[in-house]
Amino acid sequence: MLRLAFCLMALLGLAACAEPKWAPEQEVQAVRFVAGPPNYITLYTVVNKSTGSGAHSAILVNGSERLIFDPAGTWYHPELPERNDVHFGMNDKAIAFYVDYHTRKTYDTIEQKIFVSPEVAEMVLQRVKAHGAVAKAMCTNATSSILRGVPGFESLPQTFYPKKLSKEFGKIPGVTTRVITDNDDDNNHGVLLLQKNGTLLE
Repeated sequence: MLRLAFCLMALLGLAACAEPKWAPEQEVQAVRFVAGPPNYITLYTVVNKSTGSGAHSAILVNGSERLIFDPAGTWYHPELPERNDVHFGMNDKAIAFYVDYHTRKTYDTIEQKIFVSPEVAEMVLQRVKAHGAVAKAMCTNATSSILRGVPGFESLPQTFYPKKLSKEFGKIPGVTTRVITDNDDDNNHGVLLLQKNGTLLE
């Protein structure tokens, strides 16, 4: 009982460290990006190349709009508004920058994609928007909790481990997986350059 109480207190302490952000509606609507069908969910898993351990989990959702849930992540851009770890305006170049930021000579990124119905995509969109800010070290716990309550993803575990979630996600029929590698130095800063018209630079 004491151990359980201690664990709950520790989790509450972590939750208290979450940093809420809430961009104004006008900013969100200004960059809102609609890619159109087909609808899909992409799980990103960042893996430490030297240890083989998972370092981060995030979900890209393409539904009525395309956005990314990057729980407790460090990637950002001041012109791509954020609401509690949900980043809006995820066009193709924004996704490329997001992947490049995480992928470097010490980290690989696993990209796992599955096509879903519009209803499932919208459900995931609403769940990430409603989730709230995520504390450090809780990224995969938040990611798995969102996915496992959605039709088609019931087999996923509730877990703190990115590679475990990735492994189980990969077992879902229809998932395609690719491992992205790069030799960039570990000096990525997370800020993307934008032209004045809002188009992400090459």
